Amino acid sequence: MKYLRTLSTRGLLLVGVAAALLVVGGTTIAIAASGGSGPVPAATPLPRAIHEGLAANEPAGITARIRFTNGLLPSSALLGQAGATSALMSGASGRLWARPDGRGRLELQSNAGDVQVVWKRGEATVYDASSNTVYRIALPKRQRGQHAPPSVSGIGAALGELTKHVNVSSAQPSSVAGRRAYTVRLSPKEPGGLLGSVRVAWDSSRGVPLRAAIYARGATKPVLELTTTSIHYGAVPLSTVAIAPPAGATVVDLAPPAGREKGKARPEKLSFQLVAPARLAGLQRGVTHRVGRGALVVYGEGLGAITVLEHPAGDKTAAQLKALPVVPLDGVEAHELATPLATVLTWERDGVSFVLVGSVEPSVAESAARSLR
Repeated sequence: MKYLRTLSTRGLLLVGVAAALLVVGGTTIAIAASGGSGPVPAATPLPRAIHEGLAANEPAGITARIRFTNGLLPSSALLGQAGATSALMSGASGRLWARPDGRGRLELQSNAGDVQVVWKRGEATVYDASSNTVYRIALPKRQRGQHAPPSVSGIGAALGELTKHVNVSSAQPSSVAGRRAYTVRLSPKEPGGLLGSVRVAWDSSRGVPLRAAIYARGATKPVLELTTTSIHYGAVPLSTVAIAPPAGATVVDLAPPAGREKGKARPEKLSFQLVAPARLAGLQRGVTHRVGRGALVVYGEGLGAITVLEHPAGDKTAAQLKALPVVPLDGVEAHELATPLATVLTWERDGVSFVLVGSVEPSVAESAARSLR
């Protein structure tokens, strides 16, 4: 089924979760699944199960009922009282529509108002009624056209490369939303970061993802989960997915860093002295990105990496983070968001504002922050 090679599939289950994490400042996006009662498919080797999903006939459209659970963030840590009932913060049930042309819409409903995620090729928008804000996200553009699915042997070879770094389970027969499905569990082989495992489930006869979630290291319940509770395959009118947010909403563009350079950013291009030691928390300094009037420095690689954003004090980059709990940091007042998957710290020193993000325990993040002076 071609949805697994186009934006429409990723939009189907991942755009909602990814957009929610981007909106609230999360740093890790992952997916997982668990089985339910109902019919299950026959046991099949994982490469063949993936191949059959990729090769299945493409449906004319998808209409589904979904449930989004968010146990990642404190209910009102970033959005004040509205955050306690925002669907992005507390989770909610809703509906999803997807078309084979790469367009789709996900709607989450809560007492504070709906969250609407709308996507098309190259762009997604997230409208949160609780804050009357629209977040625009640029998506990778995919080439159109039909492509033959990879062979079973080709998929097997790719999985062989993947298993050098990731533990991958077999295709476990399961049932999701009354559909026969396969579930796969993935977990990192090398220690690093707070991610425990990722599991994914898809319709065995259609190749359509049906459930998604992420588990923190050592946890038995998912931190994030997006589940299909019922699904129907059939044409979806363009008017159902081509909706615009309210004209008076605040618009926030979530764009990736523009440009990069190896090593330390050039001081002459910044209005402040960049603090970027060669090592931080035992991690080697890597890539530096120029972000607006500041710079983002990456330490280490993979799940255990730590990123530090430095910019002139007074910029609005970390304005929302100042509502977070206060922690002392060697004479300055820092604000900290500790989640099961990552820790975020923000503080100001000598006219420079810092935002440190890493999939590390708060004690590690705080130690790293104290060395940035």
